[in-house]
Amino acid sequence: MENETINREHEKGILEAIEKHPIFSFKDIFVFYKGCSRATAYNHGLDKLDSIKEAIYSNRRRGVSTMLSKWLNSQNATLQLAAMKMICEPEEHKKLQQNYNDITTKGESINIPISKWAKDDSSDTDTEI
Repeated sequence: MENETINREHEKGILEAIEKHPIFSFKDIFVFYKGCSRATAYNHGLDKLDSIKEAIYSNRRRGVSTMLSKWLNSQNATLQLAAMKMICEPEEHKKLQQNYNDITTKGESINIPISKWAKDDSSDTDTEI
């Protein structure tokens, strides 16, 4: 019961820190939250709490949205291109790339013959490398 109370207190403190500071990963929390060590938080399973995961995710998405907005409004062509790559359709993205190699099979099955040397041959006694 005592651990649950301690965990709730740490969870509350961590959530407050995430809300106030630019925290984008669980490890970043302990730069701002000094109520427990990172090892203690992992030992108590605080890294697995959905409330903390969701708060970190929200911070990340806010950061991405903020940067994307700045990039779109920028006069810097490189930043505008980066923003375009993030928001465009796959076909547009291909056209923006200077080099694009399609490594998919476009839905076709891959039939690669297995070489004789790759087959399992239990009679092979020369296994030394």
